[in-house]
Amino acid sequence: MNNKERILLFAKVAEATYSDPKDSKSVFDSLGYKTLKFFDVKGAQAYLLENDEGRLLSFRGTQPSEISDVLADLNSIKDACAQGGKIHRGFNEELEKIYPDIIKSLSLSSSPLYITGHSLGAAMATLAASRLQDQFNVVMLITFGSPRVGTQGFKVNLKVPHFRCKNNNDQVTNVPPTLMFFRHHGTDVYINYYGQIRNITGWQRVKDQLRSRVQAFKKKKPFIGLYDHSMSEYIRKLDNAVSDETSILKE
Repeated sequence: MNNKERILLFAKVAEATYSDPKDSKSVFDSLGYKTLKFFDVKGAQAYLLENDEGRLLSFRGTQPSEISDVLADLNSIKDACAQGGKIHRGFNEELEKIYPDIIKSLSLSSSPLYITGHSLGAAMATLAASRLQDQFNVVMLITFGSPRVGTQGFKVNLKVPHFRCKNNNDQVTNVPPTLMFFRHHGTDVYINYYGQIRNITGWQRVKDQLRSRVQAFKKKKPFIGLYDHSMSEYIRKLDNAVSDETSILKE
């Protein structure tokens, strides 16, 4: 499986993570994963899955109906991180709810571990990768629509390979602001308006996002920043990216 195919697969897993557990399990089955554990503590949720390659830890993102999710997103006070640097308090507190149970389940096997998540789930996934990297065989982190999680000190101490996907005008990826000294981690996987993964200049990205806004206005979709944040849009674009031979992601 190449990187493009894996990113698409994890996107589908991340989308299913939002569903009711009964529905999620059937989707995971169809994607080739066995459900090992569902973590659910005070609004924080994640799944531990397994296939022939290893285990996959998938974190659920923000649900507006869950007040704990909203409060976690808003609580951008920075706390010291044991792995180095400082991190977003709200995201870390959300992870902490289920972290002890995650450790117990992961300790039952030494197989390779992959981690994924969308939105708040992407932030939790990034923090989890930082905590788990020295104790478990964390192979890769793939996130979608991730907000910034920590400072430069946190960023340099997270060694896990990370594909951080951003769909065009997804505005969640722009918070918390860099003026608060939060920084993104990982390889920036930018998905343009046409559903292509491109390594482009800042000016080219501005033009691409403006093109998207113009088309959204014509289609009467004023909240393009939130529309592009949805997992359904990520998956729609990534379906195209997998077959794009000119993508910067080859293997």
